[in-house]
Amino acid sequence: MADKNIERMKEINELLERASNAYYNTGTTIMSDAEYDKLYNELERLEEQTGVILNGSRTQSVGYEVTSYLPKVRHPRRMLSLDKTKDREQLASFLGDKKGFLSWKLDGLTVCLYYDDGKLTQAVSRGNGEVGEDMTANARQIKGIPLKIPFNGHLALRGEALIGYTDFNRVNESLPEGAEQYKNPRNLASGTLRSLDSRVVAERSVNFFAFTLVEAEGYENNSFAERLDWLGSLGFQRVFGREVDEDNVVEAVGLFEKEIAENDFPSDGLVLMFDDVEYGKNLGETVHHPRNAIAFKWADETADTTLREIIWSPSRTGLINPIANFDTVELEGTSVSRASLHNISIMKKLNLAVGDTISVYKANMIIPVVGENKSVHDEDVVTGAVIAECPACGSKTEIRLSDDGVETLVCPDHECPAKHLGKFEHFVQRDAMNIVGMASSTIKAFVDNGLLREFSDFYHLAEHRDKIVSLEGFGEKSFEQITEAVERSREVELYRALYALGIPNIGRAASKLICEEFTKAAELEKLSMEELLAIDGIGEVLAEDYIEFFKKEKNLKEFHDLLDELKIKEPEKVNSDSGIAGKSFVITGAVHLWSNRNELKSFIEANGGKVASAVSGKTDYLINNDATSSSSKNKKAHELGVAIITEEEFKDMV
Repeated sequence: MADKNIERMKEINELLERASNAYYNTGTTIMSDAEYDKLYNELERLEEQTGVILNGSRTQSVGYEVTSYLPKVRHPRRMLSLDKTKDREQLASFLGDKKGFLSWKLDGLTVCLYYDDGKLTQAVSRGNGEVGEDMTANARQIKGIPLKIPFNGHLALRGEALIGYTDFNRVNESLPEGAEQYKNPRNLASGTLRSLDSRVVAERSVNFFAFTLVEAEGYENNSFAERLDWLGSLGFQRVFGREVDEDNVVEAVGLFEKEIAENDFPSDGLVLMFDDVEYGKNLGETVHHPRNAIAFKWADETADTTLREIIWSPSRTGLINPIANFDTVELEGTSVSRASLHNISIMKKLNLAVGDTISVYKANMIIPVVGENKSVHDEDVVTGAVIAECPACGSKTEIRLSDDGVETLVCPDHECPAKHLGKFEHFVQRDAMNIVGMASSTIKAFVDNGLLREFSDFYHLAEHRDKIVSLEGFGEKSFEQITEAVERSREVELYRALYALGIPNIGRAASKLICEEFTKAAELEKLSMEELLAIDGIGEVLAEDYIEFFKKEKNLKEFHDLLDELKIKEPEKVNSDSGIAGKSFVITGAVHLWSNRNELKSFIEANGGKVASAVSGKTDYLINNDATSSSSKNKKAHELGVAIITEEEFKDMV
């Protein structure tokens, strides 16, 4: 009966969500108010009757949470990986005369949940097996994790949080053109669950499937399968599985195999667990894995294709990695046309040449790999194909041999743009040059193909139309969007151009302070230590880094070349007659009159005030809507006698 009630609750929640979405987002009505209220009241009665409140229940108002970081949490017991096999018969011998439970091995992020007094108290990621990250705020937005359960003792369980293929494709399709797409659902789930804004988790439809009960205070049941059923009765979404024995486990594997194509959730195999929980515990564990379970991995699906090109891709580490481009093949339900060859030694082992027939598979059904070369060559065809010049900077390449005998290709130039992708990524940021849509993958493609070697090259991309349009993932529309965004960025404030250079320790605030005092671009490269230290907010470390940067000829040239491409805007006039002109502020805590702290900061600066990051003797006011907070900034303000004011009080001052 409990299962039927929970299914009915899920159904009502879906109906109410659909009706609410139609009403508020499309302006259409799909049910009357009376029908809505009737369903809502039924849901309330069922929640009271079962003691279960499902995640996202329409009876609850669960706000999104934003955290500044994810705290580390040590697991009470180690979380080991499972031993693996691809041999179906080995599963039968593993079971022997014991019964087992065979279930999907879901491919997401393992999460441990803890409940006390019927409420979710903590959710922790697996991490390295000993220490994970606290993601409790995000767990409250994951489907399949109830917020309240009808069990008041301490409860601990584990499960997999993941994103289905349908939602994975939806998220990728919603990305702006040119943005780097997520490679697979697991990567998307991992990044989503580590987001500091729980709204992202809700929007991306993360699901949780419980796969084992760790402990439940006062609950006694020795059957693994029945313990999972019990978790389902508490409102958890649980992994699908089948009870098996030595005689039918191989047949059961075949049933799972037939269901792969219809399964929307990513899986990289199966898990076989002894149903007798105590028996499994008594088997103990090795250093690497427990003995109560084993993972079954599918045999890799392979396909033959033709190698069309070997691309050499420079990286931040200086390594130049070979990548195989081949005729597209379908593997594990996706189209594949590229695979990393990693290094020269692997290329030589395969003795690869363009035009060869190669066998390709996906390791763990995810990562494309060239497994075999079916064309035979009597001589070494690889050495002559190794490029002599770095594609990113044109420097002469070097072949190096590691201690374990692996040959790699490297670029020895310390100034190679590929080693400094970060500086180009910083350059295009919103607070810097604000080149919209210039994703990291786009920048890397331009650097790899020698189109970006210094900042001013962004403003010459239009000259390389034919090259850009021919790159994989690009087209005429992408080219137009990129060049239009670049052109829009030419007109810019001086402090943004200075910040975009990426001078060590010179952030947006420091750049703004410097450019408020020195408003001509020609002055910036000539500033002395005394002139910099005279600026309130610039200390010795910042001043030294600034001067050191402009001492280097390469940096000076890059700055001059960039200025030749830009039209520097006149600085915005500051309202020096406002009530806060000349005052110094520090902002902490949440704001509500302004959209965010950056907006409040801009308002202060536009009205002649200054904003610092830390409370000091020069601070006039600390803006914090919670004067009773025990934050470090509040404590410092009390120590120094700095007034703590709310946003409303600040607004009155203006």
